[in-house]
Amino acid sequence: MKVTVVGAGNVGATCANVLAHREVCNEVVLLDIKEGYAEGKALDIWETSPINSFDTRMIGSTNDYEKTSGSDVIVITSGIPRKPGMSRDDLIATNAGIVKSVTENVIAKSPDAILICVSNPLDVMTYATYLTAKKDSRKVMGMAGILDTARYRSFLALELDCSPKDIQAVLMGGHGDTMVPLPRYTTVGGIPVTELVSEDRLNSIVERTKKGGGEIVNLLGTSGYYAPGAAAAQMVEAICKDQKRIFPVCAWLQGEYGMKDIYLGVPVKLGKNGIEEIIELDLNDAEKELLENSATAVRDVMAVLDKMDVVV
Repeated sequence: MKVTVVGAGNVGATCANVLAHREVCNEVVLLDIKEGYAEGKALDIWETSPINSFDTRMIGSTNDYEKTSGSDVIVITSGIPRKPGMSRDDLIATNAGIVKSVTENVIAKSPDAILICVSNPLDVMTYATYLTAKKDSRKVMGMAGILDTARYRSFLALELDCSPKDIQAVLMGGHGDTMVPLPRYTTVGGIPVTELVSEDRLNSIVERTKKGGGEIVNLLGTSGYYAPGAAAAQMVEAICKDQKRIFPVCAWLQGEYGMKDIYLGVPVKLGKNGIEEIIELDLNDAEKELLENSATAVRDVMAVLDKMDVVV
């Protein structure tokens, strides 16, 4: 198996590092536009192979897409962070242009690859990837739900002073303040979380989860990368090893949850064919309303991209 990670920044390099350490595939190609950057990071990761005992070959490339040929899975992390004075529309236009170019290049070399978008704004950049790739939507998805759910679970583990391994949860909707954590579907060792955490504390944890990315930015002055990189790698592993894992993923809806033609976070089954099934939960009225509000926010951003004609 061969995996390409486009973008050798913090998120991309972390993803490549996790893939290598876990021996998810035989070869990881790390590609970037900055001269020597991907080559240096790939070499640095490879030099840990005797220490961490892995065989996955690491290849770095400065914009040479030929080296990505024959990839089974491609992770796109390319894009720029929002800078002071930059409007949302400016960010969307810039990153959509980058994502379009990257997608065209990787698809030309690996037409059968499954694509995972990590670039921000996540939901609309996944949409841009899909429009450009012109592939089966089951093979074009975005990473957000695993990250958001991991944050939610990690905060609950701190609250309960328990192992995060024992916490299972589902989170839906767009990647941002309108995401929809679902306490009703959250368990700790099989016990409903509502029996272990008070409603007030649970609501506080949900709100912290929604602002989880911003909390990291305020502390570091930049976006997080360990958790996003590891989340993307977990998706790649589920696909490469055909694990049939149930994960929240940004997926193209065609009637599920009463929604159509929108990329939104929902639980899916991930395997060798990409999204093998979209799982429809029986949401109550309050949960449906939250999901619909989140979808409205995502559609607003998708409409901004549509009007720009950046991706056609």
